[in-house]
Amino acid sequence: MSKTLQTAVARQRMLLSSRLSGPMHRLAMDCAAVWPQRTDLESVLDKGLELLPYCKYLFILDDKARQITANLSHQGPLAENFGRDRSGRPYLADAIAGEKFSLSNAYISRNARRPTLTAVQHILDDNDHLLGYLGVDFDLRELPLTREVYSQSEQWLQIKGDPAIRSGLFMQQRISSAMDERIDEVLDLIIELVEVHGVFHAKLHFSSSRATLWLLDDPLRYRILDIEDLVDPDICLAWTLHEYPSDAEIPMERIKDVFQTLRDLRFMDETIYLRAGSLNIFNGMVGLNFSCDGSHYMHWKEFLDKNIGFWLGTSNTQPGIDDTA
Repeated sequence: MSKTLQTAVARQRMLLSSRLSGPMHRLAMDCAAVWPQRTDLESVLDKGLELLPYCKYLFILDDKARQITANLSHQGPLAENFGRDRSGRPYLADAIAGEKFSLSNAYISRNARRPTLTAVQHILDDNDHLLGYLGVDFDLRELPLTREVYSQSEQWLQIKGDPAIRSGLFMQQRISSAMDERIDEVLDLIIELVEVHGVFHAKLHFSSSRATLWLLDDPLRYRILDIEDLVDPDICLAWTLHEYPSDAEIPMERIKDVFQTLRDLRFMDETIYLRAGSLNIFNGMVGLNFSCDGSHYMHWKEFLDKNIGFWLGTSNTQPGIDDTA
C-alpha cells in the first residue's frame, strides 16, 4: 500500500476508533455489572445495538476468549455462535496482549466473505481484573464514515510486467499497426477531442489500433474507437463542444506535447517500444505500457522531462525501460 493510501486509511481508522471507544466502554461496564449471566449479558448487548446502530454483531467472550453469548444483531440473536473459541482470531491479538480497546485491521469475514472490522473492549471488574471481552463486528459497506476521496500520489510508479514476456523481449520485433501507418492523423484527432470535446482521459492502444476514451458528459462509461473512427474528422460532429476544464492539472497547450512524446516512444526502437499510452488531464498522469510488459505512471511534467535516451537506457541519468519496468 502506498504512503498516501496508508495515510487515508489511518485517518479513517482514527475517526472510527474515536466514535467507538466511548460507547463500547459504557457497554463493557454494563456487562461487568451483570457478569456472567448469559441472559442478562444478551439484554445488555440488545440495548447496545442502539448505541452502535451501524454494527453487524455484538458478542461477549470470557477471559479465555470463548464466546458466552449469542451474536446479537439487528435481525435478532444468532445462538449458534455460543461456545465458539475465538482465541486464535487475528482481531483479538491486541486485546489478548493487553490493549483495553483495539480496532482490528480489515479482514474478509468467514461467512459473508466481505471486508469487516472488529472492535474489542476489555470487560473489567471493580479491581480492574479482566473478566472477558466485548466484541463488535462492522461490515465496511455499512459504516457511515465520511470518507475523503483518496488522491493518487503524483510519484512516478513503475510496475513490472509478465516475466514470460520480459524473458522473450529480444526475440520480438515491433510490427507496424494500422494506427502506426496513420499516426499523425490519429493524434490530431485525439488532441482535438481532448482540447475541445470533453475527453478527459484518453488511452491509445497502438498495437491494436484503437482508443479508449472517457468523457465529461458521461464519465462512468468509456467509448472505444477503432482505426476507422480515429482517422475520420467527421466524428467531431457527434461530440459536444466543451470548454477546456479550468481545474485540469495539465494546461491545454501541453496536451500536444504529451501525445507527440507518446508517438516518439512508439517508434523509438524496433524491440523496445510503446504498446499503449494514456493521459488523464485532471490528475495530470501519463500511463505507459511497453513491449516488455512493464508499466509506468508519472506526472506529465516528469514525463516530458525524459528524453528517448532515458527510456532506452543510453542516458547517463537513469536506467532504461528494461531495467526499471
